[in-house]
Amino acid sequence: MNRKWVLFGVLVVPAVALVVGCRNDSPVPTQKAAPQGGETKSGAPKGDEHAHKPGAHGGIIVALGKDSYHAEAVFEKGGKVRLYMLGKEETRVQQVEAQTLSAFVTPEGSTDAVPVAFKPEPQQGDAAGTTSLFVAALPEGLAGKKVQITINNINVGGERFRIGFGNEAHGDAMPAKKATAEEQKLFLTPGGLYTAADIKANGDTIPAVKYRGIRPTHEAHPSPGQKICPVSRTAANPKFTWVIGGKTYEFCCTPCIEEFLSTAKEKPAEIKDPSEYVKK
Repeated sequence: MNRKWVLFGVLVVPAVALVVGCRNDSPVPTQKAAPQGGETKSGAPKGDEHAHKPGAHGGIIVALGKDSYHAEAVFEKGGKVRLYMLGKEETRVQQVEAQTLSAFVTPEGSTDAVPVAFKPEPQQGDAAGTTSLFVAALPEGLAGKKVQITINNINVGGERFRIGFGNEAHGDAMPAKKATAEEQKLFLTPGGLYTAADIKANGDTIPAVKYRGIRPTHEAHPSPGQKICPVSRTAANPKFTWVIGGKTYEFCCTPCIEEFLSTAKEKPAEIKDPSEYVKK
């Protein structure tokens, strides 16, 4: 009997030492309570995880949640702000429920937040009742100034997120863009109106590489007779062209090239001659 108690004591001592030795005396971080009305996932990156970087429209990419979705914020001259909704892959357009987003704008060096509303502006191809673009106007006097915008509640795919972003330029160097398998299939494989000669004429590359570093400008109200982007119907930019069916089309940005080429390959009958894409 005594031998059993001795053996038990030998086993217990190391176990206690192990528990004590693995103990972390640092305080456990507390977590802020979620706002009333349900849990809202933050879009703020942790550390360097998914830091802001240039997007296809020349804006900055912000993660919603932990890479669940993304958004690209574009600050235009005059104070207009566009928020493009993107999927888990930043090259994919994400349709969300059409909704008005309540946001708050805080100027640099101030603690006063001014409310603004991001209104849905569906793009061509968005299903009824959905949108992939939200647009807002900065409060008077803040156009061209450094600001921080916070949207406390945005519903995407049945989930609620909170995101924040600013218009300060980020000069972080970005690694060279490599085409994904999906991009290679779309841009480097013939199909429909898209031929091998077109691929060669476009430089055997993808728009994200060919037009890297070129900032798009979105002119929402083109003049009569002016060329327009076949997808967004905003003014076309001669810097963003793509050869399809032996003809050169002009676009406003690279995502529109992707969407238009998809149509040219899958529904070629819907594609018009470049001369048809003019503001009437």
